Amino acid sequence: MRTLATLLLLLSVTGCTSWSMNYHLNNAYRSYKSGDCERVMLELSETERKSRARPWLQPEISMLRGQCLERQKFFVDAAQTYQFIIARYPTSEYAYRAKARLETLRLNGRLPGDTARSYPVTP
Repeated sequence: MRTLATLLLLLSVTGCTSWSMNYHLNNAYRSYKSGDCERVMLELSETERKSRARPWLQPEISMLRGQCLERQKFFVDAAQTYQFIIARYPTSEYAYRAKARLETLRLNGRLPGDTARSYPVTP
């Protein structure tokens, strides 16, 4: 009987941690949608603290952080965040997205040393 009670207690605690982590991640997305990047960073920090046992969430957290840094016009920091995702999680969907964001930053001349490229219009 004690084993069953202990098992139920462990399952409920695990569920609470997962719920709390999802709560903060969802709040981060809501804040991003409303344009409140300071709140996004706070919620992502909370999510990271609660998700250490779930490393598969880190690329998603980092991607949202990079997008917020872009909104705040911290383009170099955003690029470094995207490079982290590509280096650490090269086969993830978020690495593909990070490469696209880096290319967009380069094409728009948002990175130091890069200039905006002009392409001739072809009819």
